[in-house]
Amino acid sequence: MKTVTRCEFVAEARAWIGTPYRHQGRLKGIGVDCIGLVIGVAREVGLFDLDVGAYDKRPDGTLQMRVEQYTTPKGLDEAQPGDLLLFHWDGMPTHVGILSEPLHLIHAFAVNRKVVEHRLDERWLAQIVGAYQIPGVV
Repeated sequence: MKTVTRCEFVAEARAWIGTPYRHQGRLKGIGVDCIGLVIGVAREVGLFDLDVGAYDKRPDGTLQMRVEQYTTPKGLDEAQPGDLLLFHWDGMPTHVGILSEPLHLIHAFAVNRKVVEHRLDERWLAQIVGAYQIPGVV
């Protein structure tokens, strides 16, 4: 299995900052959604070439199952840069992002209409469902 460092993974994620938000998008600089960002970054660094598609804009309750299918859950206190954080809104896991450094997240956020990086404030921290390690990010 190919491996990349956490720094390499985060650096590639940062290269996507500013990419417009687009539901089911997968292209750097063109358009991407939250899971598309994770898939795109993993592809760019050569970790895997899988995808999940045909999902509705409205949450259908499958995001957590899909994330857990391809990653390893870990304690939030063990999360490191390059790990994924899963968030819930209104009680359902609906959003995923890449931890870039302690308390900072890179994600494709529909509200901002693009990929952004920002500090996780109390509101964001209260929405975290779990942390996950992508196989090959070491």
